[in-house]
Amino acid sequence: MLIDWRLDAAGVREVLRGPEVRDLVDGLAQNVADNVKALVPGGTPIEVRKYTTDRGAATVVVAHVQAMAWQARDGILTRAAGFAGLEVKAWNR
Repeated sequence: MLIDWRLDAAGVREVLRGPEVRDLVDGLAQNVADNVKALVPGGTPIEVRKYTTDRGAATVVVAHVQAMAWQARDGILTRAAGFAGLEVKAWNR
């Protein structure tokens, strides 16, 4: 039996731009932010910045002068993402 399968690019785009995916992304970003709070000193500002490209997206920002050092030494954001069930990969252009 042969199955003719074709990717519906317009349908996938519609799903990725939809409110369900937006809510999922926002929720995961907040989860990562909450996880980071447990890895940094109390009172450290953690921000979730929501934005849109061709789909919903979010960034978790540790707004502290030491944040880059904490990430380099301890992997605070990488670990927080892992605790949220996310896999962090190197970005290659």
